[in-house]
Amino acid sequence: MTRLSTDRLNVGYGENLILNRLNVDIPDKKITTIIGSNGCGKSTLLKAITRIIPHQGGSVVLDGEDISRVHTKLLAKKMAILPQTPEGPGGLTVGELVSYGRFPHQRGFGRLSKQDMEVIDWALEVTGTQQYKYRSVDALSGGQRQRVWIAMALAQETEMIFLDEPTTYLDMAHQLEVLELLQKLNEEQQRTIVMVLHDINHAARFADYIIAMKNGQIVKTGSSEEVITHDVLRKVFNIDAEIGRDPRTGKPVCITYHLLKGEVEDNHLLEQEPEVDMVLAAAGR
Repeated sequence: MTRLSTDRLNVGYGENLILNRLNVDIPDKKITTIIGSNGCGKSTLLKAITRIIPHQGGSVVLDGEDISRVHTKLLAKKMAILPQTPEGPGGLTVGELVSYGRFPHQRGFGRLSKQDMEVIDWALEVTGTQQYKYRSVDALSGGQRQRVWIAMALAQETEMIFLDEPTTYLDMAHQLEVLELLQKLNEEQQRTIVMVLHDINHAARFADYIIAMKNGQIVKTGSSEEVITHDVLRKVFNIDAEIGRDPRTGKPVCITYHLLKGEVEDNHLLEQEPEVDMVLAAAGR
């Protein structure tokens, strides 16, 4: 089943077109990961389908309706997004930041209800940040802040969660902790998870569906078995990869690789995507 899709989507910055007539279907209640080299359009796609940035042509359709026509607060009840390098107002405590995720659900003067507080505490608990609730966000380490931002996205209680490189700044153990948490939310609460990942082995391990991109175009979509292959990785990353099987999960795993040299490669044509840190806008603020 697909609730979210794009139809001939065009997105660019100025005169630079990043995505050109892109058609993408996001499977509902599954984990989707987007992979590709730097500047290929991964983050642009994520931001476009969550209305963080506008599109110049085509459409993004959610539940049969163009999201450009959906009220911001209603959209924020359906999807939450965590950008790659989120920024919020200075001087906030962890609890205050996570409470911003409740904004789409508030009425009147925006006072937090008992239910709001329970959801905030749950989000802090499942991300392992409960002990930081009254601490300043500015005083946390990069990894701690990342988990707090994920808690804010969880507190939004949306049906869909979008994350741009959620494991940034995290060590190996915390990377696995975050990805397993997202997997648990998907399996136990049927939440649709869409995330950009650089680690193709993480993508292979946790994704039900993978979108491989290059130069703003889709190279291959499908299961990890269909996408994490020698030929696809050669096209997407210009590498010669040895693919094996993870003995614990049975999923494909890139064992080793080397860069292909002396071949025609157009990565130099890629333009870097400017960062647009608008996570609070995604929460309807």
